[in-house]
Amino acid sequence: MNANLITVNAQQKDLYMARNFPASTISAVEASTSGGSITVSGDAGSQAIVEVFASRDRWSAEQIKQAVEENYTIDIKVVSGKLTAEVKQKNKISNWNQQGVSISLKISVPRQVDSNLQTSGGSIHISNLTGSQDFRTSGGSLTVENVSGNIVGRTSGGSITVSNSSDNIDLTTSGGSITAKDCNGKINLKTSGGSIKMTNLDGDIQANTSGGSITADAVRGSLNAKTSGGSVNLKETSGNVEAKTSGGSMTVEMLAVNEFVKLSSTGSINLTMPANKGYNLKVKANKIETSGMKDFRGNIESRNMDGTIGNGGTQVDLNTSGRVNLTFK
Repeated sequence: MNANLITVNAQQKDLYMARNFPASTISAVEASTSGGSITVSGDAGSQAIVEVFASRDRWSAEQIKQAVEENYTIDIKVVSGKLTAEVKQKNKISNWNQQGVSISLKISVPRQVDSNLQTSGGSIHISNLTGSQDFRTSGGSLTVENVSGNIVGRTSGGSITVSNSSDNIDLTTSGGSITAKDCNGKINLKTSGGSIKMTNLDGDIQANTSGGSITADAVRGSLNAKTSGGSVNLKETSGNVEAKTSGGSMTVEMLAVNEFVKLSSTGSINLTMPANKGYNLKVKANKIETSGMKDFRGNIESRNMDGTIGNGGTQVDLNTSGRVNLTFK
């Protein structure tokens, strides 16, 4: 398909070239670059637009243009409904100081598209999309805003932010923090070295970090949260909760309970739950303290509690080598 060349506006810093295509012909986008960022947004009007930005600190526009022409190929096309924007090095760049340029892509497409995005060194930002999204970077951050469908994102070294998104969300980083806000569906968040912060999530939620803290505010549904090296702090939580930390304390506030609350920690556990409900309790700790507990039947000692409240109901399992503070209100 032939594309129209867009006149480059001198006020758009680092804009090297641009192409546009009829938006109605596009159902998928595939983009890749070796050293820059990728941005894809589903806000195209009648025209889908691909903008290519080439930058290098302290280089003139003429130097950048010459380096791109000599060392890179840029291929932008639409075939059978797929928009492809590909930046490749012609040959391996042996001297970055003399040849290297950061080349980024900014793409505007219809909202209903599938995407496959890859960059070896920059960030990826997707927004206002519906469909199947697969995006990966070896060294940059990931940002997801107002996206629904099957969402799979991977970064080897950057942070992740996801907001106002839904359905199937699977995001992993090897070294950064994760922030998730105002999302619903099946949500899997994993980091090998950072913290996880969740606000206003609803669904089946997995949060796993090997080295940071986990915090949540207003999470509903089913939450499984695990950290090997930080604290866990869950506020205004509703539903089922399973949480574990091998290196910190845990504070959990349940507004509403469902089938179970299972907490395991090497530090203290502070758990607040609704009163006037039925519970099956099994608690092991160095010391157990309770407040507001009524109608308990069973065995209670300083380090063990096993019994029911009311006629039983929600299974509550607490296990720690530290102290348990169990409050009903």
